[in-house]
Amino acid sequence: MKPLPALLAATLLMSTSIPSTLAATQATPPDVAKKPHVVTAPFGAQRQDEYYWLRDDTRTNPQMLDYLKAENAYADAVLAPLKPLQDTLYKEIVARIKQDDASVPYRERGYWYYTRFETGKDYPVHARRKGSMEAPEEVMLDVNALADGKGYYSVGTWDVSQDNRLLAYADDAVGRRQYTIRFKDLSTGQVLPDQIPGVSPDVVWADDNKTLFYVENDPETLLTVRVKKHVLGTPVAQDTLVYEEHDDSFYMGLGRTRDDKYITIGVHSTVSSEERYAPAADPQAFTVLAPRARDVEYDADHFDGRWVIRTNADGATNFKIVTAADGATARKDWKDWIAHSDSVYIDGFELFDGFTAIGERSEGLERIRLLGKDGKSSYVQADEPAYSMGLDANPEHDTPWLRYSYTSLTTPATTYELNTVTGERRLLKQQPVLGYDPAKYTTERLWVTARDGTKVPVSLVYKKGFKKDGTAALLQYGYGSYGMSMDPGFSGPVVSLLDRGMVYAIAHIRGGEEMGRAWYDNGKLLKKKNTFTDFIDVTEALVKQGYAAKDRVAAMGGSAGGLLMGAITNMAPDDYRVIISQVPFVDVVTTMLDPSIPLTTNEYDEWGNPEKREFYDYIVTYSPYDNLKKRAYPAMFVGTGLWDSQVQYWEPAKYVARLRDLDTGKQPVVFRTNMEAGHGGKSGRFRRYQEMSEYYAFMLDQLGVTQQH
Repeated sequence: MKPLPALLAATLLMSTSIPSTLAATQATPPDVAKKPHVVTAPFGAQRQDEYYWLRDDTRTNPQMLDYLKAENAYADAVLAPLKPLQDTLYKEIVARIKQDDASVPYRERGYWYYTRFETGKDYPVHARRKGSMEAPEEVMLDVNALADGKGYYSVGTWDVSQDNRLLAYADDAVGRRQYTIRFKDLSTGQVLPDQIPGVSPDVVWADDNKTLFYVENDPETLLTVRVKKHVLGTPVAQDTLVYEEHDDSFYMGLGRTRDDKYITIGVHSTVSSEERYAPAADPQAFTVLAPRARDVEYDADHFDGRWVIRTNADGATNFKIVTAADGATARKDWKDWIAHSDSVYIDGFELFDGFTAIGERSEGLERIRLLGKDGKSSYVQADEPAYSMGLDANPEHDTPWLRYSYTSLTTPATTYELNTVTGERRLLKQQPVLGYDPAKYTTERLWVTARDGTKVPVSLVYKKGFKKDGTAALLQYGYGSYGMSMDPGFSGPVVSLLDRGMVYAIAHIRGGEEMGRAWYDNGKLLKKKNTFTDFIDVTEALVKQGYAAKDRVAAMGGSAGGLLMGAITNMAPDDYRVIISQVPFVDVVTTMLDPSIPLTTNEYDEWGNPEKREFYDYIVTYSPYDNLKKRAYPAMFVGTGLWDSQVQYWEPAKYVARLRDLDTGKQPVVFRTNMEAGHGGKSGRFRRYQEMSEYYAFMLDQLGVTQQH
């Protein structure tokens, strides 16, 4: 890393080489009080957290709210000169959207289900037709009507009873992901009086069409803690407790098996899982399929008289598939079916009468393997060097047709149907993108050698005619946590960047699972810094290879990707002109020392538990809040939601406050708090693009990119 004087010189050079519309802005950043506060670890280590007081679990502290409002007012003032560019971007993005669009219908129990949008409206309409798509439409939920007058609204899930008559759905009007279950009689359109608050968006009907299983959240930690059973028409206070999870490192979910024979309760942590099942016809007692064990994960489905289980047991790091007979209660009952491979990661499967579809990852790309009853395998073909492919909605098992999705950085989301007997492929739908011609753009897959010799895959897209001469602007995106893979998929808004001559890159860094389970394991716990150095090494390689100018690189990430943004900003501030950081997890130590904060205890096997000295000492070396120093930083746009339940608003608030104290540079720092939203930002398909247009305009201005090519 460069010494401070050289860093300052580099930053001054950077700030003068690209003129910014915001350079003359006279607004003064907000100042906020420092209040001494010591955070002490159980073993005695102490850290000063002068902005700890900004935390308010009730979201009512007037001083705290005044500070957030002052930051919003400052953001308004700083960004005012960019309003014309923001409006232009918003119009471009929205103009590409077919406003009266609809999803591909799928058939289940005699009905065709689909979601459609109406012109000018923000929210979907969930509907169905009986027998065929020519039958009269039945509107199950008009989310526009439900959201009317609300600053935020989301339907998290819905489920139709087995007799097709009743609908259960879970909605959230705050953005905190604390849902309320409601019921509707689809035969009459009547909303029933039963309401179940404080739950996760996870519901399953029993076969009697009056009993619903749901998951109750802890009101403080928001952890999924109890499965309960509600009988329609009875008081919620009398709902029966079915299962309670006492280990707060586990999440919980409900499901139905492929053959509809069983209702399942699945619990899983970062490194372990356990499944229970009960007959859907009479779900009185749940049987454990196999007791949990540390470092053993599994998920199961039931079909054709047997259990089919994906697991990493017995050293199957990249997972294998085993089977077990009805009545199985332990791992000793499992029999290997599809073997483990060191080079192929098994992501999931779908069971059909005549074949099994297996989602796999190999060489950083997704693929689907078709395994016939005769044991022969074949692969679904892809047409591009970098793409994303996955299993789509396949609710019916008695068909030779497999529905799957396909997309790339140049190909809009596409739904295909493949006949596994004849090989015929049908294009069911490609997401309409108005005014877009994929032939004008090029996608590439590169491999960058990281500092420890590891080869990191990178997906790129740019407009044809682009010259690799080291002058272009680049936006590099990354995530790299929880084993979540950031596969190359089409983004309509990104087209506005490409049309201005920019390059867009996704760095498939360690911490995801693009290259298999080891890719994840080598980017978490005491190897977490690999995530950050991979991202930096990709940036430097792309600049060196001429994809971008050194002073025209932007980086973007959100949530755990916001941690990535904070880390790279501290580790390599002179590599980036501008950072876009959404709902960033930037105060890792303080949050992970507090089990009362939602989701903390579930994260110990991801980041490490800092109550233990080894993990504390490691985390404190990269936690963005703890590593801010007196030096020049890139321009930054930091966004959060007041009601965020996953990364609490006070993390970015504290981070920006301390950053303002220490930043010696001249680049603007903008902090935007959505006072009506949570982790996902504003609800509604158009309002989120208003937010995006704002930070895109900020980024483009900093990079000196404003005009379309």
